[in-house]
This record gives sequence, structure tokens and C-alpha cells, in this order.
Amino acid sequence: MDKLVIQGGVPLHGEILISGAKNAALPILCASLLTEGPLTLGNVPQLHDIATMGKLLAHMGVKIEAQGEHQLSLDASHIHTCEAPYEMVKTMRASILVLGPLLARFGHARVSLPGGCAIGSRPVDLHIKGLQAMGADIRIEHGYIEAKADKLKGARIFMDIVTVTGTENLMMAAALADGTTVLENAAKEPEVVDLAECLIKMGARIEGVGTDVITVTGVPELRSAQHDVVCDRIEAGTYMVAAAMTGGKVKLRNVRADLLDVVIDKLRESGAEIDDDDDSITVSSAGALKSVSIRTAPHPAFPTDMQAQFMALNTVANAVATVTETIFENRFMHVQEMRRLGANIEVEGNTAIVRGCEFLEGATVMATDLRASAGLVLAALVARGETVIERIYHLDRGYERLEEKLGQLGANVRRIK
Repeated sequence: MDKLVIQGGVPLHGEILISGAKNAALPILCASLLTEGPLTLGNVPQLHDIATMGKLLAHMGVKIEAQGEHQLSLDASHIHTCEAPYEMVKTMRASILVLGPLLARFGHARVSLPGGCAIGSRPVDLHIKGLQAMGADIRIEHGYIEAKADKLKGARIFMDIVTVTGTENLMMAAALADGTTVLENAAKEPEVVDLAECLIKMGARIEGVGTDVITVTGVPELRSAQHDVVCDRIEAGTYMVAAAMTGGKVKLRNVRADLLDVVIDKLRESGAEIDDDDDSITVSSAGALKSVSIRTAPHPAFPTDMQAQFMALNTVANAVATVTETIFENRFMHVQEMRRLGANIEVEGNTAIVRGCEFLEGATVMATDLRASAGLVLAALVARGETVIERIYHLDRGYERLEEKLGQLGANVRRIK
């Protein structure tokens, strides 16, 4: 497996381009299943998860053509199977997003129960309950979701837990259902909004997106469309924290500050300086940062996908801070690895108490999930000496050319094959 070797202690300076959002691109790729016409997408990140989803869609019969480094054309006019096999689903939980589109357009689907990062329970029961409310007959047999429906019907669906993929799956299914579907307690994440904007371009009738009540009026069919994937706010947030931690100055391009309000607020609270305009953000810091306490919650609150990065910041900041995780029950696996670098962190239930220390020291650590990997990279950037991060295939799932972008900013980072 590949490893990253990082020599810490180098302030980051320069400019980088932020990629399209993986968590927006994945459901939008699945939306191609809803129409016979081609769907052309721009700003698609080159990531392992995107490649995995592409292989799954191609397995079903979607014709995918690259029309540029970050542009794809998807043609789902000749689907020959509505099955998503375990072998192609086991490494990526987002594969469940083919369920709603397949069921809505073809009336049947056989989708393996998904895998993904080991950060805790992310059940798909809300997806299933929602589709059942729309008239689907669903059984789970031998590790597969078997779903059938002559025609999905509009329904009022209340989700007792906010679920991003559940909202996305049901919104896509409702786009071709008979009648009106109302999704209550819907997710409000920018990636959900981006999917809805793409579906609307395809002819879907969707209202209330970005609020907790989304109304979808089904249409007989969807059409061809072109859509550019929204910028990756988590990638941007990660580099923003890196700039602040290392005492550098970094300009991020192709990014929207309005998607990062809470991250910007917390960085400013830590002492970093942040300037933004229409499509760029500049982060700088000079001197010790102040510890900041965070509590994760669904959007627009602090994102769980930025928790590990801010924990890394707090390990070298002044004073004591608490990091409370309310989304996933097993998302502190990076704590033990950060301790190997010298971090002073204690965990009590779903809260980590982080006491800032004068410096971290390089060591060999192991990535346990995607965002934990990012937190370890940030810690390594400020640690004394050399840090080796193993199992970085997690990083390749969500950060496009990470070592190349860090290198553009002056970091001493190399990949060992």
C-alpha cells in the first residue's frame, strides 16, 4: 500500500485550485440513470470513489466518456442490468444511491448492502422505509436489497434522523414518481442542493431544497442536461486549516465562502486571518493559534467531515478545547494515532478533550478513514521531523492529488509506492 512521507515545519504559501465535491459528484453520477438522454458533467474530481462509481454504472450499461480532465458524459439509454453486485459496492457506501433511480425508472433493483469507511453505523433503513412509503416492495435477502415497484407513488415521508444519502436517494426516486412527494426533516447540505439543481436542469420539479422540507412533483421523464459540480467545501476547509496551522498564507481558487461559514468563523476564532471574494478564499496566520471547541451537527452546523482537521489544529494551539462528535459514534479513531505524534487528547464518550502542546514529533501513523487521514496529514505538517502515514488509500478516496497540491504550497511531501 502507498504511504506518505512528510517533513514537518514548513509554512505553506501559494495558490491552489479546489476540486469539485466528491459528495456532490457521486449522487449526480447516479442521477444519469434517471434519463435516456446524456448527462454532461463538469468539475468532476479525479478520485478513487468517482472511479469506483463509474465502474459500477458502466457495469449496468451506462456509457461513460471523458471529454476533458474533469468532464464526463454519461449515457444511460441502454441499461442491461439493474444489479449492483457486492464486489463493486463493498468499498463505497455511496453505491446505495443507485437504488432510487433504478427503481424509479425501471421498476426494479437489486443492490448489495454497502460498505465504506469504518466510522460507525450508517444504516440504510430510512432509504428503504421511504421507498416503501412510495409503494415499493422491498426485501433484504443474502446481503442484497431486492426492490420492485410497478410505479412509485408520491408520499409524505418523515425521516426521524437527518440523512444526506437518504434525502438524495428519495429525491431522485420522487422525480419520476406519480404525484407529489414531501420529504420532511430533509438534509440541507450544499451537496444535496447541488444534486437538486442538476435534477431541475434535467426537468425535475423540486421546491424547498436547502430547507428541511423538500417537495418533489413527479414528471413522466427527465431529459439531457449539463451541470458543473459544486466545489468541495471539505477539501477547501482542510487546506484552510493547513494554512493556519503552519503559519503560512494560502489562496484557494474555485471555492465559495458561503459554503464554509462555520469553518471560517472557527478559524477566525483561532486567530487566523481570512479574506474572500466571489470565487477565492485567502487564509493566513502568524503566531500561535488559540484552541477552539467544536460540536458536529447536520448542516448548517459544524460538519463532521472537518472534525479531525480541527482536532489536529487544537493539538498545537494554546489552551484546552473540546471536540464533540454527534454524527458518527466511531469517529475518534484518529485520536490514538495523533497521540503517537505527541498530542495530548483524552476521550470521554463522544467528546475529546484536547490540550495544546508546544510541538508534535514525527512518527509512523496509520490512516483509519478518509477524514482521519486528513487530520494526520495536518498534524504531520507541523510535527518536528519525519512522519510516515500508512494506508493512505483512504485519502485517495476524497482528496484529488493531495501531495501535488501540498507540494505547490511548499510542503515537503512525497508518496512511496
